[in-house]
Amino acid sequence: MATTSTASAIGPTGNDSMLRIPCPQCGERDYTEFRYGGDASKSRPDHASTDRRAWLDYVFLFDNPKGWHREYWQHVQGCRQWLVLRRNTATNTVGEAPRARAAGPP
Repeated sequence: MATTSTASAIGPTGNDSMLRIPCPQCGERDYTEFRYGGDASKSRPDHASTDRRAWLDYVFLFDNPKGWHREYWQHVQGCRQWLVLRRNTATNTVGEAPRARAAGPP
């Protein structure tokens, strides 16, 4: 007889302290109100570029950095703004989170 295990995912770190994201419009909110949008430190190839390797790297290849990193997040259950969150991937500590347009290019 097979047994199944059920585990509740409390937060991204597996403990009861939730990741809180500082939205510049709405204030600090729980991460469940947001959607992860990808690496904000990658530069997008030019729209007219036909370099397949550059597009392959941009779309499909991802780094898995340890430490401070810039990420796109959208506040989907709030103001719907895109943010560039500075987050430590090792500790889930968050830094500033300006609007993506205000943050500028990577």
